[in-house]
Amino acid sequence: MFALMKRAAGVAQRQAVAQHSPLLASLDFGLARVVTTSSAPSQAAAAASQAAAVKPANMQEFQVYRWDPDTGGKPRYQSYQVDTNACGPMMLDVLFKIKDEQDPALSFRRSCREGICGSCAMNINGSNTLACLAKVDKDVTSSQKIAPLPHMFVVRDLVVDMANFYAQYKAIEPYLKLKTDGTDAAPKKGQLVENFQNKENRAKLDGLYECILCACCSTSCPSYWWNSDQYLGPAVLMQAYRWIIDSRDEFQAERLDKVNDAMSLYRCHTIMNCSKVCPKGLNPAKAIAKVKTMVH
Repeated sequence: MFALMKRAAGVAQRQAVAQHSPLLASLDFGLARVVTTSSAPSQAAAAASQAAAVKPANMQEFQVYRWDPDTGGKPRYQSYQVDTNACGPMMLDVLFKIKDEQDPALSFRRSCREGICGSCAMNINGSNTLACLAKVDKDVTSSQKIAPLPHMFVVRDLVVDMANFYAQYKAIEPYLKLKTDGTDAAPKKGQLVENFQNKENRAKLDGLYECILCACCSTSCPSYWWNSDQYLGPAVLMQAYRWIIDSRDEFQAERLDKVNDAMSLYRCHTIMNCSKVCPKGLNPAKAIAKVKTMVH
């Protein structure tokens, strides 16, 4: 009873205010519209599902590379029929649909789904790319092929061994190195100071730091295919250049000496596959060319 009386008093008070202030009355009405619940969202969802239900199926064939080390046997391509009108627009969505509805044993790496982590790098229809950024061509009538990154040891299905690639990246020491402890310019002894970089020097790193280490470029390079044990490859050399030209780093000469040999650097023959397939639109071949000019 008390709650009903309180609510009635509140309504009467708002009506009295509304008589003196039409603006407040309109605001109160707007607030009531915001907080009022309705069945509109559920109705919209139902309408969307009905529209999807009547959309004609678009069955397409996808041949996916399969190999299971536990069962042995030769690698093979397994064919799957997928209704691409009933899944997301990207190749990664197709793989999810296959794994969820047809073959739970299918293995592949994935994480962010936004082209940031580089986990889902693979070879799709003959070109290295990220599955989360590769859009499904729904007009294709022939089969589409999905394979692991070329010339890499396969762990299982579309998963490759990245150990050598990461070891090479670690070898270039991808972090700032200083010959001082950072306290020389400090106003007080032993106090660390910020290592400043002006806008011009910072701009030099654009087109380099965006690399997500997906290895699409390196595994598209024939020189890396045959000499991956010695040749650093496009991705690692571009990152080496990124730290070589960083104005805050004090080991430029040492970094140049480290990559200046016939195999680490000069196995690049400017084939340009690396720049063509980079999903971030970077240009590793250009960075490698600049390193070559700096070591002379």
